[in-house]
Amino acid sequence: MDRKGALLACCFCAGLMGALLASLGLWIAGQWGITAAAGVRLAPEWSFHWLYPRLLHGGLWGLLYYPTVASPRRRRHWIRKGLWIAPLPCAYTLLHAYPKDGLGLLGLSLGNLTPFFILLVWLLWGMGTGFFTRLFWGR
Repeated sequence: MDRKGALLACCFCAGLMGALLASLGLWIAGQWGITAAAGVRLAPEWSFHWLYPRLLHGGLWGLLYYPTVASPRRRRHWIRKGLWIAPLPCAYTLLHAYPKDGLGLLGLSLGNLTPFFILLVWLLWGMGTGFFTRLFWGR
């Protein structure tokens, strides 16, 4: 596999790991009652059926991270670039996925602070994606 293909695979795997980290963060927030205290009905159960789509989507969004680090000259500030990319999947979730699933625009039927929690989850994904891409790619 050439170096660009290897980096693309690293970005996918890092996106998957970032999604695992973000899913864990959301699950913990639900278990500890943080989301309920904020009036948001996001308290998922940890199961394969809940986790698998999030991991797959996180990996696919990790492919969007690839162009930010594709050039050897741009391979710096990995985590910052992950944080820059995170609003894109967040906007997709709030403006497309939630309305399609019947949760209303921005997922407001789950609570008024839902967009804030979803943004935090995707920022956690971006931070994890940047960290794991750098970890997998090495020097």
